Amino acid sequence: MKSFTRSDAANKRLHDVIPGGAHTYAKGVDQFPEGMAPVIDHGNGAHVWDLDGNKYIEYGAGLRAVSLGHVHPKVLEGVRRELDRGSNFVRPSILELEAAERFLASVPTADMVKFCKNGSDATTAAIKLARAVTGRPLVAVCSDHAFFSVDDWFITRTAMNAGIPDAIDELTVAFPYGDLAATEELFVRHEGRVACLILEAATHQDPPAGYLEQLRDLAHRHGALLVFDEMITGLRFSAAGAQGLYGVTPDLSTFGKALGNGFSVAALAGKREFMERGGLRDDRERVFLLSTTHGAETHALAAAVAVLGIYAEENVAAQLYEIGAELAVGVRQAAEAAGVGSHVVLRGRPSNLVFATLDENFAPSQQYRTLFLRELILGGVLGPSFVVSAALTSTDIARTVEVVADACATYRQALEAGDPQSWTGGRPVAPVFRRYA
Repeated sequence: MKSFTRSDAANKRLHDVIPGGAHTYAKGVDQFPEGMAPVIDHGNGAHVWDLDGNKYIEYGAGLRAVSLGHVHPKVLEGVRRELDRGSNFVRPSILELEAAERFLASVPTADMVKFCKNGSDATTAAIKLARAVTGRPLVAVCSDHAFFSVDDWFITRTAMNAGIPDAIDELTVAFPYGDLAATEELFVRHEGRVACLILEAATHQDPPAGYLEQLRDLAHRHGALLVFDEMITGLRFSAAGAQGLYGVTPDLSTFGKALGNGFSVAALAGKREFMERGGLRDDRERVFLLSTTHGAETHALAAAVAVLGIYAEENVAAQLYEIGAELAVGVRQAAEAAGVGSHVVLRGRPSNLVFATLDENFAPSQQYRTLFLRELILGGVLGPSFVVSAALTSTDIARTVEVVADACATYRQALEAGDPQSWTGGRPVAPVFRRYA
């Protein structure tokens, strides 16, 4: 049995000084089984070690940000080159130009790019720009997608909307993924008021045939812009993101996560005719687009340049598919062999796998998720998802499948008992978006 003594002590201290005990709600102790929320000491490749010395094979590293693995030598080489050259200046550094040109070579569907430090800033800038371009107040978010921003325009649509005035809530509307008729009805209902549609081009399934093209055309027919949130899909679906994979060019798009392999860098990209509204070469009313002190911080931009180079040279996107496909086959076989193939369900593209945990009635269950996570952790797998990194080896995958097989055997016992509580070790994990703690 693993010990979590030092992690437990550190978690208590974290909660004393940081609201929620983490800087991202998805990393909170409530997302892990009770008493089994490891505090990480360090990582290398696809492995991390906690404060108690427990070693794990890690999935979903940095909430999908670390797609190459921790301490990647080429990324660190690029960052180290800048350490003795300065980190921020009163004027743009040449590295800003290099990073922008490298990004646009990787994402040729965009004409211009502006960097910032987090995805929320990028998506909010896209919304502001769309409103300025169209002169319209409403933003339409895809109701089937989990997260777009920490800012009011999105959080108002969640259960954690305390502190946001009703007037803000009235400016955000929603449309369902894959339903063009419902989206057109939204445009008609709010005729001339919707500035843009924002969505992920795809999540767990490919879009219906022709959907993205028709959605773009629908938005343009009603005078709105199309915005793709590529925080997850960027560099993971393809080096050019989902827009490169599916061949549909949005008006604006946002990137982050894998772009820096753990370093803090995000991007707003788009068509020149819109992006120039935030520049100095346009005679229309100016947009205060993105103006961040640390958006040009050289170490993170150097990391992005290195990451984009590695993706181009080593075809990392294809590697992620191959590794994920190997894992998916093994996990599905293990679940089927244990008789729980209809209860432990993998979803998503091989490069972006998540799992669902279903109860006796095939309904999503936080208790069964807790059981499954607990068994993974005890077996040395830290996996709130099965999102892979390129650092995973076949040995890592084989060991993961062994742990999953053991977890599925326990899962089967709980199903037969009709109650997983004996195997959860305490309270169940909880959804992030809930009104009360």
